[in-house]
Amino acid sequence: QVQLAESGGGLVQAGASLRLSCAASTRTFSSLSMAWFRQAPGKEREFVATIGRSDLSFYADSVRGRFTISKDNAKNTVYLEMNSLKPEDTAVYYCAAKPSLGLFVKAISYDYWGQGTQVTVSS
Repeated sequence: QVQLAESGGGLVQAGASLRLSCAASTRTFSSLSMAWFRQAPGKEREFVATIGRSDLSFYADSVRGRFTISKDNAKNTVYLEMNSLKPEDTAVYYCAAKPSLGLFVKAISYDYWGQGTQVTVSS
């Protein structure tokens, strides 16, 4: 069983930066594929970024070049550095994990989820 806890959300103005953190309670963090998803009001949960084997990563087109996912195995934590935030980035951001080292973009692929952290970007 893996428990995930996100933090770092908040209210910022357009153009600002935020760093989200997701702490995992597990002894096998280094063998997990991790991802960030987000869900805006009235919309489906959408893929943001994932990180897997050898820190290979993949991003949604909407965030590529602005967001960076990283993983610290010593701290059992995955991060999402978000720069140049836009109002359309407003959503609840969820951390997800899967016992695998591949890269997965579908929410159904992930076995464990955090409770989410709200990110609001004002114009």
